[in-house]
Amino acid sequence: MTQHELPAGAKRSLELCRLVGARPQFMQVPTLRAALTRRGHTETLVHTGQHYDDAMSRLFFDQLGLPQPDVNLEVGSVRHGAQTGRMLERFEAFLHNNRFDAVVVDGDTNSTLAGALAASKIGIPCVHVESGLRSFDRSMPEEVNRVATDHLADLLCAPTMTALLRLGQEGLGSRAVLVGDVMYDSFRGFMARADRSPIADAGVQSGSFDLMTVHRPDNTDDPERMGAILASVAATGRAVLFPVHPRTRPAIDAYLDGGGSLGGVRLLEPVGYLEMLGMLAECRHVLTDSGGVQREAFFAEKPALIFRETTEWVEQVELGWSLLVGADRGVIAEGFDTIETLDGPAPDHAAIYGGGRAGERIAEAIEGLLL
Repeated sequence: MTQHELPAGAKRSLELCRLVGARPQFMQVPTLRAALTRRGHTETLVHTGQHYDDAMSRLFFDQLGLPQPDVNLEVGSVRHGAQTGRMLERFEAFLHNNRFDAVVVDGDTNSTLAGALAASKIGIPCVHVESGLRSFDRSMPEEVNRVATDHLADLLCAPTMTALLRLGQEGLGSRAVLVGDVMYDSFRGFMARADRSPIADAGVQSGSFDLMTVHRPDNTDDPERMGAILASVAATGRAVLFPVHPRTRPAIDAYLDGGGSLGGVRLLEPVGYLEMLGMLAECRHVLTDSGGVQREAFFAEKPALIFRETTEWVEQVELGWSLLVGADRGVIAEGFDTIETLDGPAPDHAAIYGGGRAGERIAEAIEGLLL
């Protein structure tokens, strides 16, 4: 019996192409792949090479047991326009030489936009996971990427009700479905394997430190902002573990060369996802400019200061569990005072982010689009 002679009621197997390129996307690969596999569908994994070094790419695939990419476009690190253009050219060529039922893209990176553009120009349906998020700050490359991708994609998988409502406001409601947050699925699935070794290696006790990450260009490329963030955190005297993103290291070096102090901040090399989960589980508070770490802090029920003026993940801010403090020293100091008062269980993150079934719901929505 051929694929075209299926039994009555049987669904054909879909051939999907999943395009990833950055660390947040890697950790979300297993959730959807498992749901698709259970339904008899197959997925080809294409890595653009946007994050290409061992600390930002290979470590994640090895540590989490992720399938190695079937294809690596090896784009590397160049300016936004050039990087997106190279991705588009190489991915479009790959799609021309292969046959897929749909392209699946995640999030808001240059890889996301390039995948949506290539699929749209060739006429292949595109599925956007983490659709409908808005910071309303067009100075952020991520905001441009996510808005453009939503308007190109054929299926919009919204992680929250807020995101779904925004898609409706933009006239995209007919293509949108509420699925929950894939990262929440991943967090639940991998927390049992969390690695707490960096805590002991840093010489701090569980529950006695804050966890910090800073990587966004508007912070790392602005000496005044980066200096204000580092000086504000150092002034508290808190023990802080700070895994340093490769792009952030030069900004820290410049701050220290200018006479700045880190106080109790301890700089770590980049860590894998399991080590990050271990530190999230044992820290007191989270200090970050990352959308992913922001909501992982919420999942782990840890109050957070967010070194941004806006965020696309608004739910925990609206609930008062995370605070937008930007890079203003006075606001950051007030933020530290406030998060000290946040004790007890966080708001119901399971209800907000889909209860851990996002992968299943996305797979169902893809079948609804294509079968």
